[in-house]
Amino acid sequence: MAESEFDNISPYTDEEAVEALGKVANHPAILAVSKYLFPDKPVTFLRSALKSLHSIDEFQQVVMSKVIDWVLNNTAKNFSYDGISNLQGINGKFLTMSNHRDIILDPAITQYVLHQNGFPMSEICVGDNLISSSKTVEYLLRSNRMIKVIRGISARELYLSSQVLSKYIRQTITSGKSSVWIAQKQGRTKNGIDTTEQGLLKMLDMSGTGTFCENFEALNIIPLSISYEYEPCDIKKARELFISRTQKYVKGPKEDLHSILMCIRQRKGNIHLNFGAPLTHEEILEASYCDKNDRYQAIRHAVDKRVIEGYRLWKTNYIAYDMMNQTNKYAEFYTPEDVQEFNEYTEHRLKSLERSLDREEIRKIFISIYGNPVAEKEKLAAEQQAIQEAKQEKENLKILKNHLKNKELNANINVERKSKALN
Repeated sequence: MAESEFDNISPYTDEEAVEALGKVANHPAILAVSKYLFPDKPVTFLRSALKSLHSIDEFQQVVMSKVIDWVLNNTAKNFSYDGISNLQGINGKFLTMSNHRDIILDPAITQYVLHQNGFPMSEICVGDNLISSSKTVEYLLRSNRMIKVIRGISARELYLSSQVLSKYIRQTITSGKSSVWIAQKQGRTKNGIDTTEQGLLKMLDMSGTGTFCENFEALNIIPLSISYEYEPCDIKKARELFISRTQKYVKGPKEDLHSILMCIRQRKGNIHLNFGAPLTHEEILEASYCDKNDRYQAIRHAVDKRVIEGYRLWKTNYIAYDMMNQTNKYAEFYTPEDVQEFNEYTEHRLKSLERSLDREEIRKIFISIYGNPVAEKEKLAAEQQAIQEAKQEKENLKILKNHLKNKELNANINVERKSKALN
């Protein structure tokens, strides 16, 4: 791999990470962070740990795994995962294409599960907007195997940058260097609807030198779905969606950093991570028969289907769906006490908003963030039912044609017999 070509986007080497983490250890806030995350350790624990590291692996195992342990133990009710067996049959490295609900926790929890199950941790595609306002955040992210995705540039620059990113991801996977985590779309899902961007799939295909099938099969795409009972930064997302209705939303200074810190501390309830089945040769082959843009839509549909299927619904989702639709369709999944608790939680979150904003409209958006995943499950089920019915209708038509053909054949045989008998 030509190192110089990727210097601007590749993660730190072990040597670079050790140097960067040494600088993080000297940050004025490090003692307070250590006391907060590791209350049973000496206040100097994190500073000493960061200064004694020799590699990225050691940093992720000694420090980051403990940080995720703290998050799961202190802000989550239960954490579960499934589908890890889908990784075991893959020959080589893979590309996990994930829905995206939280800036840091989505990929961090994925790394945690990989490590717990004996898989090497992957590299992670992260937007450069997260590191533009803080060198400390850059040191931490790039020491966590961050691949820098460059944003906010001209169309020409974006095309060239996408070519480099595509080439780096492909070479990283096919060379056996590392697996890669990437979100299915740019930025977090804010409305509760998980969809894969066609542009992402085109970017991945840019670096391929073989056929459409060869290019996508080489990436070993694993759709990934993470679901939180309490959506990370839910009120921030609702606020942004509301403001975006009438004007372009502009992030405040260090807003991404504030979101990261809020999501780490925020109550999460239950969390579930699902590793979907890898895209199959048959799915990719079928997509290759489509016209150019429709090819990517077919791949997108295959990824979205697994993400939606793997998304675990919680009582907060069922309550919100019934509120949205003024129904009790899913009342069996929650109690009146659960509804009261969700209403109280909603009001508590709304209180943090500026008085100048329309709380009633933001409440509707807030509830839809939780209710939309149920609607997406229903939509997928309806699509699958329609496909099944179409297949059955096609099969029935085939049977009917064969029946009519046989009937006609038998009629011809009988006519022939009668003709012979007369003669």
